[in-house]
Amino acid sequence: MSLFAEYLADPNIEKGLISIGLIILVGLVKSALERAIISRSRRKKAGYRSKVNTMRNTLNVSLVFILVVLWASELQSFAFSIAAFMFAIVFATKEYLQCYLGYFYYISARPFRIGDWIQINEGVGEVIAADWTKLTMLEVDLHTNSYTGKHLFIPNHQILLKPVRNLNFLRRYTLSSFTITCEPTIDVFPVVDELHEQALEFCKEFIDVAERYKGVIEKRLDVEFIPTEPHFTVSTNQFAKICIGVDIFCPIEQSVILRQQITKAFFNLWHAKVGDTPSLERRRSETIETP
Repeated sequence: MSLFAEYLADPNIEKGLISIGLIILVGLVKSALERAIISRSRRKKAGYRSKVNTMRNTLNVSLVFILVVLWASELQSFAFSIAAFMFAIVFATKEYLQCYLGYFYYISARPFRIGDWIQINEGVGEVIAADWTKLTMLEVDLHTNSYTGKHLFIPNHQILLKPVRNLNFLRRYTLSSFTITCEPTIDVFPVVDELHEQALEFCKEFIDVAERYKGVIEKRLDVEFIPTEPHFTVSTNQFAKICIGVDIFCPIEQSVILRQQITKAFFNLWHAKVGDTPSLERRRSETIETP
């Protein structure tokens, strides 16, 4: 018993036990708070990732601060003992130091938040967590504006070294652009005019919301944004085909549906116009038969 008491009397042993107890306690508190936040957010049908991430980082920073204060004297002695090797240590851990600097830049400048869609280098996704060393994102395919099911782990030093593009404004609405190609057998401009009228009918259910959303973007960015009405352009390609370019500012979930509706409407109008137009051979015969 006396040997055990002497063992506990060692201040380093006592501090070690306290440190282990703090780590276990913070882990339990973190787990309990995380479950509570997720449960409450799901009942209210609200997002929880930002709250969970803030709670985790706050507890981690608090734990590190308490441990540094607890072991301050030992850390000071250790720092003096390795002063000669400090340069080598900094050089060997420069990537980790850059990650910490990237994290401090993130929490101070706030170029994005949890839940935002961002692009760093070639990685595009929704930020679901951010800690001292990395960002965790759900990968997003910008062509379909849908999740790919993959996770991206971006080291924080990429925030300092690479441009960060915040795509959150295009998370609900997107500029859907596509091209319709057809043969140059008729004059397509009357067809495009009729198609524009039909496209307005397809978009009338969300055009007011899109206009308000556009106003929010213009107010925050202080720039003129794209028009909300469908826009059509006519051009030709290298194969002498007619190309009708279509640009629509629409909700992401309706992007594919609108593409199909407009494409179907165009070809219905185009085939009707082609059916009403005499063929080249018929026009030639009518011209020959005319006295």
